[in-house]
Amino acid sequence: MVRKILVLITAITLIGCNTSKPVIVTSKKAQAKTAAINSAKKTKSRNLTSTRSTTSTSAKKNPRVNNSEVIVSTSRTIVTNDIIKLYVYQYKNIAMANMKQYGIPASIILAQGILESGAGKGDLAKNSNNHFGIKCHAGWTGESVNHDDDSAQECFRKYSNPSESFKDHAVFLTGRSRYAKLFEYSKGDYKAWAHGLRAAGYATDPKYPDKLISYIERYNLHQYDSKVIDVNYVLNEDQLVEELQLESKNLGNSLASYTVQKGDTLYSISKKFELKVEDLKQKNNLSDNTLSIGQKLIVN
Repeated sequence: MVRKILVLITAITLIGCNTSKPVIVTSKKAQAKTAAINSAKKTKSRNLTSTRSTTSTSAKKNPRVNNSEVIVSTSRTIVTNDIIKLYVYQYKNIAMANMKQYGIPASIILAQGILESGAGKGDLAKNSNNHFGIKCHAGWTGESVNHDDDSAQECFRKYSNPSESFKDHAVFLTGRSRYAKLFEYSKGDYKAWAHGLRAAGYATDPKYPDKLISYIERYNLHQYDSKVIDVNYVLNEDQLVEELQLESKNLGNSLASYTVQKGDTLYSISKKFELKVEDLKQKNNLSDNTLSIGQKLIVN
């Protein structure tokens, strides 16, 4: 009898111990499902990492990505790399000719043109062919326009075409004593010229020299100084290919442009060329709906 009681107490004790522990039921199906979920998470993580890596590598390997930037001088202008390159291609020969005649580095001329005119897309450049932000100053007898700059509605020079602006820029620098020190610098020393312009008072922006130097180095503008200084200088193969591509693109743009006539509106022009108004504004970097008679618009 005592033995039976001991057996019964032992059994009760064992049952109590077992019920205090959690019961885990594991089947092969549950294990497979858990493994599949973990595998999927790992694969997704690897794919995400791979995608980020590929995107980063792709951006590094593709220097032709046409990024845009904001140029702030006499107006705020948004331009792309291609627009700046086309501007350089269009005016490089004028810049080199002025370098030969007046002694101003072609790289400085082009960099100032890019910055002051928004690569030809700024208000002064489009409306008055003023590519260098030159104000009227005493003695100016030509046409003029009023434009907000350091002060409201300041007087700026107006030209019949961009070539006149480039020539007047050269005459402006060579004809004023405060810029005389610039011509003591080497024609190949664009950094000295950039800092010299700021020191002589051409611009009030303390970052003006850095901006000019940045354009010169990013777009290899000093190559045009070399072409003038060294008569035997020849563009390398990559530069020649790029210039041919720019020439082709420039011709394409010139064939697909429209000159604004009296009575034209963005809406009427967009209908004429089967474009959306917003697309037309984007192609021409227009911030509003204002048009000027004689203004050229890209419509391709």
